[in-house]
Amino acid sequence: MNYAEAQGEGTDIGEEDIVEHIFEAVVDQRLPPGTKLSESALCEAFGVGRMRIRRALLLLASQQIVDLHTNRGAFVASPTAEQAHEVFEARLTLEPSITRLAVARATDADIAALAEHIELEHQAHHSGRRRDAIRLSGQFHGLLAQVAANSVMSRMMRELITRTSLIIGIFGAQDMTDCRDHDHSSIVDAIRDRDADLAAELMRDHLAQIKRDLDLTERSTGQLDLVAILKR
Repeated sequence: MNYAEAQGEGTDIGEEDIVEHIFEAVVDQRLPPGTKLSESALCEAFGVGRMRIRRALLLLASQQIVDLHTNRGAFVASPTAEQAHEVFEARLTLEPSITRLAVARATDADIAALAEHIELEHQAHHSGRRRDAIRLSGQFHGLLAQVAANSVMSRMMRELITRTSLIIGIFGAQDMTDCRDHDHSSIVDAIRDRDADLAAELMRDHLAQIKRDLDLTERSTGQLDLVAILKR
């Protein structure tokens, strides 16, 4: 049974749905950097034709989630060590400012939502659900950008979060998740206290620690079953 038969959706699934599903698999680190995205496997997984898959891959490439190579096909992007440094340089520049904006603009409902999200992170970490912990860790930073209420920054953060997930997939230890939930909790406490200086400093320290936890000399590789991973 293919993806379409299993979901009863025929070929109604669009390029954006395919993009989002692959994007989620990359962020969750179910599709590690360097994974070859075979068109035939993707067609089988989603129950659509090659043209729709090719359009989805072009969209993913425009977001730097996928690298397209002539005569070789599509691969999940594999940032280099130099690019990893650049990503963290960008995050260390951008996210303390996002955090300051969040302090200034967060409503009580926003702070409650951040605290609820941290509780989900805490549960995932302490129950050993690494995939959920990775996903929730990245989502926290995206949620914080939403609280800052700056759509440009939110779009930038989406790309940076994805690139960071790829970087951790290459250079991180097997048991490493994107973030430590107690760091996030401290940041939210500072936001709740309306302490912009402390919140920004905690974010800066948090990102610097993530970078220190990486080994920027090693790469991980592996063969995967795309159909099994991408079928819902």
